[in-house]
Amino acid sequence: MDATTSGPTDAKSRVKAIFIGSIGNLVEWYDFYAYTAFALYFAPAFFPNSDPVVQQLNAATLFAAGFIVRPLGGWLFGYIADRYGRRLSLMISVLMMCCGSLIIACTPTYATIGFVAPVMLAIARIVEGLSLGGEYGASATYLSEIATPERRGFYSSFQYVTLIGGQLTAIFVLLLLQTVFLTHEQLVDWGWRIPFAIGAVLAIVAMLMRRNMYETEAFLEAKKVQTSRDTSLRGLLKYPREIMIVIGLTAGGTAAFYTFTTYMQTFVRQTVGLSPITTTYVIAASLIFASVLQPVYGALSDRIGRKPLLIFFGVAGTLLTVPILTLLAQTKSPFVAFLLISGAWVFTAGYTSINAVVKAELFPTSIRATGVALPYALTVSIFGGTAPAIALWFKSQGHEQWFYYYLSGVIFLSLLVYARMRDTKRVSAMD
Repeated sequence: MDATTSGPTDAKSRVKAIFIGSIGNLVEWYDFYAYTAFALYFAPAFFPNSDPVVQQLNAATLFAAGFIVRPLGGWLFGYIADRYGRRLSLMISVLMMCCGSLIIACTPTYATIGFVAPVMLAIARIVEGLSLGGEYGASATYLSEIATPERRGFYSSFQYVTLIGGQLTAIFVLLLLQTVFLTHEQLVDWGWRIPFAIGAVLAIVAMLMRRNMYETEAFLEAKKVQTSRDTSLRGLLKYPREIMIVIGLTAGGTAAFYTFTTYMQTFVRQTVGLSPITTTYVIAASLIFASVLQPVYGALSDRIGRKPLLIFFGVAGTLLTVPILTLLAQTKSPFVAFLLISGAWVFTAGYTSINAVVKAELFPTSIRATGVALPYALTVSIFGGTAPAIALWFKSQGHEQWFYYYLSGVIFLSLLVYARMRDTKRVSAMD
């Protein structure tokens, strides 16, 4: 069977397609999150400042820079996915991620080439940002379209299982290097390059696997009748209400997600004051818990609808974010820290588990990948990628707790959207 011209015809081939799409997603997010997991070690090599908070702020600023270009990546790869197929878009995006990881792995330090070092780091993050801008939309669209209608929420939830799994894999690599293979001095000196080299190799493997992916039946059917007018930005602008819904439902969820994943590594280390290894254990355990929640909530959405879970996240996130982060900042117990972060995931998973399928269900097939990717990437670049930098800026000014209220406020804004939007499980453009 030709994967480029035929969709999956049975349950086995459907599961295989979802597996390959998910594994590629995991590799891309591993590459992207390796930057955060190892920032504590490589920041001195690129930003020679004696203040560790300033070093982390500089690293977080470049992390945010990778998000600035994500809307461009969302449009570019969304166009490719809608015009030429989800499979091709996913192959190109993972290849670009390989290039970004290789640049980081091979770039000399500031001591060797001066200001060119952080410039090269910025270029690598831009390349990775473009890649992820396209990966999310194409992956969300692919998993939603390849799934059967009655299990769409469950299958599409594996996008965030693998997304979180990518960060979890980066943390496990960090843990192995910290505790088994390298000393702290070796990690700071050269060991931080290893995970980026691993990521580049894994990206090549993922691209080779994606060569044999099935194209989705929805795309193949739409391709028979669509014209160039029906795709990309021009077609997307015919759906202004759906664009605004994507922006509104994403803002609070993405800010919460990047707070309780990306920023937690720095928060637990610097604010809570746990050791580097203990911090790694706490974050890894909380991410395992978060991964388990995704398919559970996804399956629940197939039974009760998407909207109840989004409202649950909005209400709980608005009310509980400040107390959880306040208590977390005050504790010195690793176990309590794990419980508090996991408590945040209980409501955050109400967004992460189903946000991909909700966006896919808002748009018709001919512009679905662009509709999912572009407004999402724009919102993530504003509220998601900037969350660690905003938190660290508040911390550098001596008002770290102000970030807690900022996050709660952004979640509340999304709650207003959840309350007014339709339940896409019941009224879906995919049907």
